[in-house]
Amino acid sequence: MVLGSDVRRSSTLRGRGAAPVAALILFLAPALAACSDDEGGGGNASPPAPTVERTTPAATAPADAGAAETEIKQNWQKFFDPATSTEEKQAVLENGDRMGPVLQAFSGDERGGQVEAKVSKVEFTSPTEANVTYDLTLKGATALPDASGTAVEQDGTWKVSVKTLCALVQMSGNGSPIPGC
Repeated sequence: MVLGSDVRRSSTLRGRGAAPVAALILFLAPALAACSDDEGGGGNASPPAPTVERTTPAATAPADAGAAETEIKQNWQKFFDPATSTEEKQAVLENGDRMGPVLQAFSGDERGGQVEAKVSKVEFTSPTEANVTYDLTLKGATALPDASGTAVEQDGTWKVSVKTLCALVQMSGNGSPIPGC
């Protein structure tokens, strides 16, 4: 018995409520039976075979991930090596031919000429992009451990992304806008 219910009232409703429920079941039974039988009434029909849609998952790495990872590490090291010329840096920087002003701002900072990077982890997010974890050193001392950046494959070469360089330039504290970032 439900708390707050009246026994006399519930038995009265039960008697009156049963007829409409029974009528509803009798009315819906043929409709429900028709819906469950796809063959139109044969009761022995087998259910239709499930349709399986096959999709190829998007590739999350280049065809030769090992070679790509090696190239990323080499090009990051080259880009951040103070002995590397501006032209060589442009070759391993995304849109390097248009990023001269940003490279000058980065290299023009006295610390930029003393910075080196060592890649510790490459994680591909697509066949042409990768997240890169690296340590940035200043005069041999780790200045920015476990820094995050991105590498992009452009014209067959894995390059330091513009986004990564611009983030580092902004960290330099110059504050003035740099064309290209």
